Amino acid sequence: MKRDEVLVPDFLFEVSWEVCNKVGGIYAVLSTKAATLKNRLGDGLVFIGPDLWTEQESPFFLPSADTTLTAWAEQARHEGLKVRVGRWNVPGEPQVVLVDFTVFYPQKNAVYGQMWEWYGVNSLAAYGDYDEGCTFAYASARVIESMYKHLCPQRSKVVAHFNEWTTGMGVLYLRHQLPSVATMFTTHATCVGRSICGNNKPLYDYLPGYNGDQMADELNMTSKHSVEKRAAQLADCFTTVSDITAAECNQLLERMPLVTPNGFESGFVPRGTAFNHTRKESREAFSRLVECLTGCRPADDALFVGTAGRCEFKNKGLDIFLDTLAKLRSRHPRREVVAFIMVPGWVQEARADVRSRYESNATFTSGCSDPVFTHAVHNYFEDVILNRIHWLGFQNLADDKVKVIYIPCYLNGDDGLLNRSYYSLLAGLDLTIYPSYYEPWGYTPMESCAFGVPTITTSLSGFGMWCRSIGKGDVLADGVAVVPRTDSSYDEVVGRIADLVQMMCDSPSADIKIARQEARKIATRAEWKNFIKYYYQGYDMALRKAQSRIGLK
Repeated sequence: MKRDEVLVPDFLFEVSWEVCNKVGGIYAVLSTKAATLKNRLGDGLVFIGPDLWTEQESPFFLPSADTTLTAWAEQARHEGLKVRVGRWNVPGEPQVVLVDFTVFYPQKNAVYGQMWEWYGVNSLAAYGDYDEGCTFAYASARVIESMYKHLCPQRSKVVAHFNEWTTGMGVLYLRHQLPSVATMFTTHATCVGRSICGNNKPLYDYLPGYNGDQMADELNMTSKHSVEKRAAQLADCFTTVSDITAAECNQLLERMPLVTPNGFESGFVPRGTAFNHTRKESREAFSRLVECLTGCRPADDALFVGTAGRCEFKNKGLDIFLDTLAKLRSRHPRREVVAFIMVPGWVQEARADVRSRYESNATFTSGCSDPVFTHAVHNYFEDVILNRIHWLGFQNLADDKVKVIYIPCYLNGDDGLLNRSYYSLLAGLDLTIYPSYYEPWGYTPMESCAFGVPTITTSLSGFGMWCRSIGKGDVLADGVAVVPRTDSSYDEVVGRIADLVQMMCDSPSADIKIARQEARKIATRAEWKNFIKYYYQGYDMALRKAQSRIGLK
């Protein structure tokens, strides 16, 4: 084998808690890159996820007998593995194994003891979802061990790729039990780094001074950090998603990872007349919603602004988003601005008063009570977004030039009110803002670009850093504006984003059209066909290390 020959796996087994289980950004990573990987690896690509669906079938799983795994699955059951095989209902429809990890719960203490003896993983301080994650990781590794034994011909090049701390014990099990399998481990955000931010401690100004082990103990993250650190250090290839998270990994996990940027599959973005139709329908849905809530229909030229993501108030920059709108309100912008916060909360159902209005054909000249949110939430008085909206005094009165609408539900097309998907609603926006504090990559601004919606993000997001690396992000005319952010620049960030929104309000339509075109160009540069090469670099690295370990040349 020549040294310059890139080793490509014959079999790639990729494990994640978010396989066929839509939770957050990792689902987007895996589900969008699947088609690109399958184009090259075929059915040598197998995803492994948790079998969590008991009362009803997962909408993401396609049970199928048309898979090379069917015969193996029967054998696996004789080995004490409880699995279901089929295909993942995403572009490419790759093969998938769903594993019922609960059958291994009685063995978890023995597994933890092994991990302590083999690698010094400290599970004594475990709590919360540690047992669930680690048992799934162990079960997945056992599944890979069985597939390797029954499906992989001798001397096959096999890579087992594990994502996030929840799968770390799978890396460690295979390293000890199956050294011929090359392992990859990806952290999408370190446990300690996320916890530092979640506890309102400054991450970036003090990063060089943080010790990962010490901070894990202080933040009660000892066990999760322990398994994550050992997996990162012992995997044949350790990766993360951006340069900013690579620095975090190097400091807190004490190994510099390979950076494999998150790509995007733009095939589902409507084009041409289909996009125009979706945009028109979504703008009408937004306008109708505002009228039903406030009794005032937005002006035809109103600037529709949006943000979305998980409800991590500081990490996702939701605090800055709302404070920016308050500052903009004080400036009395030329155009009406309506901001939509599409962030899931502890939602109940669509408000009955809003739904009855929305479904009627009537027009309204008076608003609902508390016209700033669309769906009832269980924790009305504790919801952090509602509290900030009320504290800032937003009332959505008819003459308010800046209005805020909080949509606290997952937008899968079945929310009981808008009944439209997030992506279709995204097409109806004019501008998005994701002023993140802790954002290892940032799918939301990248998706916004793919839909031709100019976006604002920060220099603390991986996507923002990548935009800067390709010479983009100085102004909204680039399609993306990347606002510099540090631990101590909160007010400056609020002011700068308010400036950018005001500039958008004042921009002629020709300039906005150019910004939309530039946004799409950036998204094209971030497609998986351009980024998948970094993964193959990782596979090559892992395979070479595994071959060296077992004496192959």
